[in-house]
Amino acid sequence: MDQDGRTLVLSQFFEPLGIISWRRAMTLLFLGRARVIHEYEDQVVHTSRAIFKVPAVIQRLSGLFHHRRPVRYSRENVYARDDFACGYCGTRKGRPNLTIDHILPRALGGKTEWTNVITCCKPCNGRKANRTPEQAMMRLLRRPVKPKWTPAVIIEIHDAPELWKGYLLPAS
Repeated sequence: MDQDGRTLVLSQFFEPLGIISWRRAMTLLFLGRARVIHEYEDQVVHTSRAIFKVPAVIQRLSGLFHHRRPVRYSRENVYARDDFACGYCGTRKGRPNLTIDHILPRALGGKTEWTNVITCCKPCNGRKANRTPEQAMMRLLRRPVKPKWTPAVIIEIHDAPELWKGYLLPAS
């Protein structure tokens, strides 16, 4: 399977919503909740009665606005919430040079939750170490909050299959 059998999911307005497995994509298609936009030409799934091309891009048809789920805490969502910028110096150094910093360190009782973590560049993280920002004499540029929206899907163009590229924004 190309790119580990990944399928790009688009909204009703052709905005990228996320990436799912080809199996989940097939389930959405069979349930009538999505339609195929592009298929991988060289990838097929064999069943006992049929052969199906693996979907590369699907579009959700409905059900997106019926219920709002709380935003799931994840490293990727923290990066997206903080716009891939350091919460102390503000520089945008890219994912490989960022870490997740606990404002109140875990050693001092801090929890891994939306309001206690922020993205941080490695130099600032080393400077802050296992202290609070006040102890390290560092200033937070913004207070971390739990987002009320799901952060935009961040997909690197160089990592995406060709069939996806028309739907993605160029990497900044």
